[in-house]
Amino acid sequence: MKMMQKYFLAVVPEGKVMERITKLKVEIKDRHQAKFALKSPAHITVKMPFIYNEAKENKLILKLGEFIEDYRPMLMRIRGVKTFGQRVIYLGVDDTPDLFDFQRELKSFCKRELNLVDELSDRNFHPHMTIAFKDIKKEQFQNILKLATETNLDEVLSVTTIALLKKVEGRWEVLENLKLGQR
Repeated sequence: MKMMQKYFLAVVPEGKVMERITKLKVEIKDRHQAKFALKSPAHITVKMPFIYNEAKENKLILKLGEFIEDYRPMLMRIRGVKTFGQRVIYLGVDDTPDLFDFQRELKSFCKRELNLVDELSDRNFHPHMTIAFKDIKKEQFQNILKLATETNLDEVLSVTTIALLKKVEGRWEVLENLKLGQR
């Protein structure tokens, strides 16, 4: 039986950076009841969610791994708090040519080799790390924004892997960490 599942690709921080961002998301949930962002680990999406045949998951991992190993590790800086209107609050990610080149080539690879649709969000790549969205109550928006801003998060992230995430029982989980090579 063919089981189609949802997946996406992202930079998922580890260690101290992940702890700080998760702590902020939990604090937002505890103080303002906005918990939707906790349905996935902190991340920077590099390929929007897509549907794929779960029976071919190992092939997907293998092909993506071969593509990703051709790229060298990258440095990213996460800082500042920004919004998409009054719907989304996120941490800013400094633009780097390495990240934009990687994302553009990944998008092309996914379309060519995996027959994945080129989503509008893939074409208008805007690296960011969402900390609150969907369940933000209008009257809480400014309070959440203030809390996030006061956290003064400013972190440099050494990116050595790209995570393949899978939706499992309504939550996104890291299925596989694909190692960047030394190109």
